[in-house]
Amino acid sequence: LPPVPAPPGPRKKLGMVLFEEFELLDVFGPLEMFGMLKDRIEIIMVADKAGPVKSGAGPAAMADISFTDAPKLDIVMIPGGIGTRRMVKSPAFMDAVKALVQDAPQVATICTGSAVLAKTGLIDGVKTTSNKMAWKWATAQGAKVQWIPHARWVEDGKYISSSGISAGTDMALDLIAKMYGRQMARWVAQRAEYRWNEDAGDDPFAAMNGL
Repeated sequence: LPPVPAPPGPRKKLGMVLFEEFELLDVFGPLEMFGMLKDRIEIIMVADKAGPVKSGAGPAAMADISFTDAPKLDIVMIPGGIGTRRMVKSPAFMDAVKALVQDAPQVATICTGSAVLAKTGLIDGVKTTSNKMAWKWATAQGAKVQWIPHARWVEDGKYISSSGISAGTDMALDLIAKMYGRQMARWVAQRAEYRWNEDAGDDPFAAMNGL
């Protein structure tokens, strides 16, 4: 692969939100892609408190910092997972997420992470998608959101949302393309030996789930 030119300016800070029973690939699929750009992106894991946070599958990820100590973030990412069902009922968690999202110029959700964002009220009227198997529950978290059932990912202003689990990796590459150019995104995908689905409308899982 050809070398990537050195970036101008300081690295951007990407904050990935963690909570108990998050979905592993929701977090580490997108972070694998952004992690290829360490000279441009600094990844920070953010949670209620610093320390280990267990995924829904069992293995824990390490939160670097608490919500209250988080720096100004350029990108906020919210994953999904079975834990979202509980987290939308936590006022402290929801307030912390809302504060992060309001201050960030770019916000991305993976899977049912869009349900968490919907519950904050910040994306009322915003085009958004989510996991198709969890569609009924996710969309119930925000009646005023413009839910798009047939989409791999959807971009609307500063918000970009992806469908279930693996879709987050495709969305992350699209976000890299938006930030640094499509050639850069393809370079990242090649380095990861990943077949990037570049078509945001290519969503066979909507029909499979009756949407």
